[in-house]
Amino acid sequence: MISAVGLRERKKEQTRTQIAETARRLFGERGFEGVTVADVAEAADVSQKTVFNYFPTKEDLVYWRLGSFEDELLGAIRDRAPGEPALAAFRRFLLAQRGLLGESDPAAREQLVALTRMITESPALLAREQQILAGYTGSLAALLRKETGAAEDDIAPCVAANAMMGAHAALIAYARRRILEGGSRKRIRDDVRAQGEQALARLEHGLADYATR
Repeated sequence: MISAVGLRERKKEQTRTQIAETARRLFGERGFEGVTVADVAEAADVSQKTVFNYFPTKEDLVYWRLGSFEDELLGAIRDRAPGEPALAAFRRFLLAQRGLLGESDPAAREQLVALTRMITESPALLAREQQILAGYTGSLAALLRKETGAAEDDIAPCVAANAMMGAHAALIAYARRRILEGGSRKRIRDDVRAQGEQALARLEHGLADYATR
């Protein structure tokens, strides 16, 4: 028997999804800048207050699924096997990410291209993305600091976290450029993975001999 709490949570998730999918449709039709929160609320048949209860900012209507990314990332680092470096766990987690590039449905490609173009053409979305990635970086640094017992004034956890998340951000930018250039999803996916492996290998081996003149 489903509890009342379970029913409420399911209803909340249904409302969240309804609002987000309505926003995605409107953004696809008019562009991100051409849609207001009021437009989304009206089309989803909810109040603006309800929209903001689920999505603190308009940009979060696009990035809402990224909430689970941070939990999964930190979980991959926290739950790695004894003796395994954090970078190895980060590598395994990052290279397993596929998203819409992993979908075989032709409609998924159209959605991927539209989403990529919308983000790259919106300064507001790009700025919000940087805030989100900065938050992930801070959380990762805090976890590494706790695990290593580093002092508060030791910058090593921050350097490591920024290096790993910097590789992730560079990979996102590369993937978007390739998506907008066109080509098969398999080729793009393979190339993104290859770039990711090269970038993480560079982190693993260090920068001592990089760009030597």
